[in-house]
Amino acid sequence: MLDLAIIGGGPAGMSAGLYATRGGLKNVVMFEKSIPGGQITGSSEIENYPGVSEVMSGLDFMENWPEQAMRFGMQHRMDEVLRISKIDGIFHIALAGGEVVQAKSVVVATGATPKRAGIKGEDTFFGKGVSTCATCDGFFYKNKEVAVMGGGDTALEEALYLSHICSKVYLIHRRDTFRAAPITVDKVKKTENIELILNAKVQEVYGDVSGVNGVLIANLDGSIRDLKVPGIFVFVGMNVNNSILKQEDGKYLCELDNNGNVVCDLKMHTSTAGLFVAGDLRIDASKQVVCAAGDGATAGMQALEYVNH
Repeated sequence: MLDLAIIGGGPAGMSAGLYATRGGLKNVVMFEKSIPGGQITGSSEIENYPGVSEVMSGLDFMENWPEQAMRFGMQHRMDEVLRISKIDGIFHIALAGGEVVQAKSVVVATGATPKRAGIKGEDTFFGKGVSTCATCDGFFYKNKEVAVMGGGDTALEEALYLSHICSKVYLIHRRDTFRAAPITVDKVKKTENIELILNAKVQEVYGDVSGVNGVLIANLDGSIRDLKVPGIFVFVGMNVNNSILKQEDGKYLCELDNNGNVVCDLKMHTSTAGLFVAGDLRIDASKQVVCAAGDGATAGMQALEYVNH
């Protein structure tokens, strides 16, 4: 039986393993169905991780994390987890191959996946001008014009954030009303360098080998507008990766909020004893590598305390 099973091999999962094993847990396994690194490996540049002054790609940034995380005994299994359940105080981790692994505690760090809008060129230029994180990539467009796609709270809040960095922000929304909070909508409308493009859809993102050169916008009247911008930020929602917590009866192993995020306290405790969460999967997550790593460290130490006591 494992002392701790960690589900997910991004910054949160690896930090959890590092702190748990360094603290003394012996049987710790991180389950990650692919190469460890997480969503951040798809980022073209990282320059805001404290203590790392060199600008590097997400793949290069995460290169040394697995070695450090496994230095104190954590093991990595390249297996897909289908479901976690708890029976008589013991966690049962069902793997895709049919095996069921038992553990005394579990840290779930499966993250969340930004939804794709499905527009032409989105996948081709993702990480090369198409982004889903203004905090991560906004600075690369300092004093430049950018586009933002979406009409919810996240889209408008990120447009406001970008307005302080970029010379102009084009906010593109397919309707003429927003789903965001009224106070946020009001702030956006009063921000001089945000131009609203309503009742319109992004038809295509285009560019060349160096990245995005612009976006084509289809208006309701059939006309096409060509925005010459080097970047577009797409905010059409997030898919929370919580499926492994769903039980056979349709209920979930722990409490979730209305958006599917795992409810936890500041110590990463969920409503189920011995089950901890870290990173983008949890409520109020900041969606930043440094925050996910901090969550993982907290979850790892709390799992250590839970198993020992």
